[in-house]
Amino acid sequence: MKSSLSKKKKIGYAGGILTESLIYNMFYTYYLTFLVQVIHIKPAVAGIVIFISIAWDAITDPLIGNYTDRQGVDKRKVMAKALLPLGISYIIAWSPLGVGLNGDLPKMILYTVLTMIVWVFYTFYTIPYYAVVAEITEDYDERTEIRSTSSLINAGGVGAGNILPTLATVVGNVIGMSMAYCAISGIISILAVAFGLICVVSLKSIYLAKAEKKGEIKVNKGVALKETVTSFGEILKLKPFFMFILFVFFFLAGSSMIQSNLTYMVVDCIAMDYDTGIAMVIVTLVVAMAITVPLVTKLAEKTDRRTCCIIFFTFTIAGEIICKALGLDFAIGDFKVMAIAAPFILGVGAGTFWTLFYSMCYDLVELDEFKSGKRRESIITAFPQLVQKFGSAFGILAQGVLLSAYGYNADNDIAGNESLIERISDEKIINGMENISTIIPAILIGLSLLMLIIYPVTRKRVSALNAALAKKRNNEPYSTEGFEKLL
Repeated sequence: MKSSLSKKKKIGYAGGILTESLIYNMFYTYYLTFLVQVIHIKPAVAGIVIFISIAWDAITDPLIGNYTDRQGVDKRKVMAKALLPLGISYIIAWSPLGVGLNGDLPKMILYTVLTMIVWVFYTFYTIPYYAVVAEITEDYDERTEIRSTSSLINAGGVGAGNILPTLATVVGNVIGMSMAYCAISGIISILAVAFGLICVVSLKSIYLAKAEKKGEIKVNKGVALKETVTSFGEILKLKPFFMFILFVFFFLAGSSMIQSNLTYMVVDCIAMDYDTGIAMVIVTLVVAMAITVPLVTKLAEKTDRRTCCIIFFTFTIAGEIICKALGLDFAIGDFKVMAIAAPFILGVGAGTFWTLFYSMCYDLVELDEFKSGKRRESIITAFPQLVQKFGSAFGILAQGVLLSAYGYNADNDIAGNESLIERISDEKIINGMENISTIIPAILIGLSLLMLIIYPVTRKRVSALNAALAKKRNNEPYSTEGFEKLL
């Protein structure tokens, strides 16, 4: 089934990733900092806020995925309806509502609830956004191409989502630091809603909702939960699926740990001025992703997605180990080398993952259809997203817990209106922050690489699977020769 996506519509669809990317990147890089520095919640407690909210959203992923897979549910309409409440709830989540509350517990409850709301609307947009590609085309390389275009645009989202919040100090000098992040989240939300609407319009006449079957049971909570549990049980029986979700979990745990630690890496480990350093780090990260995406796409076309991931992940792990060996404060003269090297290494890994992750997920849609006779694009997309969010939440939670374990106390680094934070002097804490940005994530990404090595889904096997599936759909004789390891 070849898609009818014109180049213009492909770009319009791919641009929809900015809705997710802008919100995701500002949140994952700065929300822990916002809670610690502005709301004055302890780092470990702030990590718990983020973990609970994302874990809750991860639980709702499969329910939303199961709902959007049902006959008669229009994924475009689901995406469109989620956009405005997503933007509004995101702004509120960055507001200083909890500043006047006494103690960590009421602050924790307030911001946990606010962020839970954000992530539910986020999921109502992202699950159908990613799932529609599996319905639009079954072509192996076209799926990679669409996701590659999306990943290239995503580099811009990573940049904007990370760079705009660096203006918090400047904005704070005008309207007060407590409102700075709220104002910036407003800009992010407006952009996110706008790009989401462009995406929805671009899918018109290309994506068609599955027709509702006569006599199908209407959606209700009991049916949705039962169907979701049943579907999960069937999908988990797919031989490659367990390895795939572990690959996702460990990579996101490692990369999210680095991303949420960027502020401390710049100021305390690299020892740079925050405003200058964070801008240099984010620009390098974006450039690295932009360079990586076309390289990954070309290599994946020549080999396959699994092989490509293994090669680039190996580079990422080696790079993180070298950064630790040299030290993040390594410099040549006055030039802080790691302000370029460390984010470049992260950008290579992130660019690879986001270019190939969803395309790899789509391969499992056909495997599931071959075994079960059902097409469950959304729920198969939702399951890895569930794991992705648990992995990301785990990485941020671990970062907050480790900061506290290494002895970090945010009350000692408030710097008024001069900058977001000042550099601390305790070498034990600085070394711990360096570990959080290098060797600990390297171990986690190494576990992800191990799962990839034993993951059996290759281009050759997928081609054999699709050939057999086409015959099976037409009630023709078929064999499982060439893709036995997938079964």
